[in-house]
Amino acid sequence: MSTRGFRVGTNPCRLRLALPGLRWLLGLGLFLGLHATRSAAFYLPGLAPVNFCEAARETATCKSSIALFVNRLDSAESVLPYEYNTFDFCQDSGKKNPSENLGQVLFGERITSSPYKFSFNKTETCKKVCVKSYDRENEDHKKKLAFLKKGIQLNYQHHWIIDNMPVIWCHVIEDGKYCTPGFPIGCFITKSGIVKDACAIHNSPVARIYCCHFTDDENQSPRGCGMTRDIQLVKWQNIMNSFVIVLFLSGMVAMILLRTLHRDIIRYNQTNFSEEVQEDFGWKLVHGDVFRPPRNRMLLSAFLGQGTQVLIMTFITLFLACFGFLSPAHRGALMTCAVVLWVLLGTPAGYVSARMYKTFKGVNWKTNFLLTALLCPGVVFVDLFFMNLILWVEGSSAAISFGTLIGILAMWFGISVPLTFLGAYFGSKKK
Repeated sequence: MSTRGFRVGTNPCRLRLALPGLRWLLGLGLFLGLHATRSAAFYLPGLAPVNFCEAARETATCKSSIALFVNRLDSAESVLPYEYNTFDFCQDSGKKNPSENLGQVLFGERITSSPYKFSFNKTETCKKVCVKSYDRENEDHKKKLAFLKKGIQLNYQHHWIIDNMPVIWCHVIEDGKYCTPGFPIGCFITKSGIVKDACAIHNSPVARIYCCHFTDDENQSPRGCGMTRDIQLVKWQNIMNSFVIVLFLSGMVAMILLRTLHRDIIRYNQTNFSEEVQEDFGWKLVHGDVFRPPRNRMLLSAFLGQGTQVLIMTFITLFLACFGFLSPAHRGALMTCAVVLWVLLGTPAGYVSARMYKTFKGVNWKTNFLLTALLCPGVVFVDLFFMNLILWVEGSSAAISFGTLIGILAMWFGISVPLTFLGAYFGSKKK
């Protein structure tokens, strides 16, 4: 068949009318085909890898310098954490503080840059960073030295972060190797020559600092930085013991209920219906209290509303965390998500509280709204404020700034309270 004959036998207009979406599909396919080479993969938040290489092969996507950040210092012998800059350590000349989210601020995460510099695949030992000298006649120097000595005596721990991973300190003990997320700021020796804490293991030849992920691998865990198999075994033993105890107690309660119900059913079946039915007794007297409003119905309704708000917040936060959207690599993301969700879930709290209060035949729905919006959050905020005052006085890094407190109040009264009023209004109007 010639080309001319083919053109005559195929009507372009008829084809266009029969398949109106053909041109659109062809255009879409052509567009996707042209942009296929420009597409790139994406990662969930916090899961994107970072590439490192030697200085000679450094590129825009492969770095040779590894930044080390320092976090707050804490101790098992003290409840007060402190910032790195509170102690008289070596400071970074070009200090950079990564942006902190609400969760980091509430948890007291104080991450800042450090003067310690590392290069990928380059071994360096005992490199001097700075030298500190103290004058006994200088009061400021005496205070800094005394504070540093106190921190060493209380065994305060450094917490370093390399590539968003914690620095782990491992050393040998009698039963094997022991690893902790952090290392002491110094070792303390008493006047009588008794060594304590870090000094006792300072001369160990395998006392090293590791930077690694926590892992449960059988080959790496006993020798690396993760949990040992012994710890895992103890954990599962505790879970099984708790499960057995719950089953045992549940069985006991079920047996008691069955015996009581069986005895009451037998007594009911033996009753002569021609005679006067016996008066109810025991647990059957509860039926008289089912439809009677409780005494403190206002408080009960407010607590139910707040409980609903916290329950939904917890469920959504765990759901997002299980799917990887709240990665541990994003520090404070879990707490930030929880606080934001709690603020935005004021409507369900107000609705459940008002609906339950109306079910209890209550009429003061405005008072119920105020209790739902202010009672439980107010108690938590007052407790947080007084504890924060103590942390302010002690100069702890866990203290929340005044601006953050104002921001929390603005979120509470500016978003949560109006949403709670909206839910309470609709709940009180519903029949």
